[in-house]
Amino acid sequence: MKTTTGTQIRFGVIGIGNMGSAHAQSLIGQRIEGAVLTAVCDVRQERLDWAKQHLPADVRRYADPKELMRSGEIDAVLIATPHYDHPTLAIEAFQYGLHVLIEKPAGVYTKAVRQMNEAAAAAAKSGLVFGIMYNQRTNPLYRKLRDLVQSGELGEIRRTNWIITNWYRSQSYYDSGGWRATWQGEGGGVLLNQDPHQLDLWQWTTGMMPKRVRAFCSFGKKRNIEVEDDVTAYVEYENGATGLFVTTVGEAPGTNRFELVGDNGKIVIEDDKLTFWRLRTPEPEFNATYTGGFGEPECWKCDVPVERGSGEQHEGILSNFTRAVLHGEPLIAPGEEGIHGLTLSNAMHLSSWTDGWVELPIDEDAYLAQLNERIEQSTFVKKTGTDATLNVSGTH
Repeated sequence: MKTTTGTQIRFGVIGIGNMGSAHAQSLIGQRIEGAVLTAVCDVRQERLDWAKQHLPADVRRYADPKELMRSGEIDAVLIATPHYDHPTLAIEAFQYGLHVLIEKPAGVYTKAVRQMNEAAAAAAKSGLVFGIMYNQRTNPLYRKLRDLVQSGELGEIRRTNWIITNWYRSQSYYDSGGWRATWQGEGGGVLLNQDPHQLDLWQWTTGMMPKRVRAFCSFGKKRNIEVEDDVTAYVEYENGATGLFVTTVGEAPGTNRFELVGDNGKIVIEDDKLTFWRLRTPEPEFNATYTGGFGEPECWKCDVPVERGSGEQHEGILSNFTRAVLHGEPLIAPGEEGIHGLTLSNAMHLSSWTDGWVELPIDEDAYLAQLNERIEQSTFVKKTGTDATLNVSGTH
């Protein structure tokens, strides 16, 4: 294991495109206590030129990730490359004795992510830390929801329903990069690019993964892309609860409404508010004792107080990861947990491809075979020939 320099973690950022450049700038100017940016890496010369112009002169620049990893210049890597590379680069970083923080999603298919998790488990024996950039776990709304569920306030969950259609993306967004929204370049569409946060929060706040999934994905329905841009998925849980997940990039105005129904009422997160319609008597108890025919439990509408703002977001995850390395602080988003949300998106793809139910855990080999078939048979050609780096401020 590489040792830290005094009380600081020396970071290297691999991939300084949209998110990577934002992370690099967060790591300079002592914005993250205990962290310092010492190197960046990108295979594109124009991004290295950007780094030379916008980052401090003492930040080293590399075109080869392995050269960066063996340079001795860093203690940890933040991987912000296209999705397919996340597991491969993470495994290599562990082999060089580096702490690893990856951008979402954990990867494209769970088989590779499982291998990454196995490498992380082995690296943890040497004290290496593995995290994922699930910055929405810092949002007070979802932290409060998780607390209400875990404390038993909602009772046993009966239904989950998330409509997340405010991920509007224009055709120009997809045309900004040749790798975007292709099976070979990105490995998926709205489920893999925009929704990893919601797929993670869906299971993180409820503490439940479905037992089976039936999904209907439309591919290139509203945009000139070959991957999914509109999805409706139905899930069933072991306890008998059901769930619905609806998402798209082509709807304006969009909706973001997360609804949980339990024995003790209903919780809704919408418009940056958390509302709890709390039953005075739990529904199972009311049903077992009420004899009046028509009637229902008394219900109180409670606007649950939640800390203002959206939390510390990306910099909060960076700070927490740094403290985990330096001081052993528990991670907000352990890297190993990235496989859960990816399992949901893989299951939705596989369900649509096979036009049937998918049981969890999924058949990883069947998924990979289906994905590779689409890559091999792809005839999709984009009009754009250059990649553009976009401003990601205000995005997740």
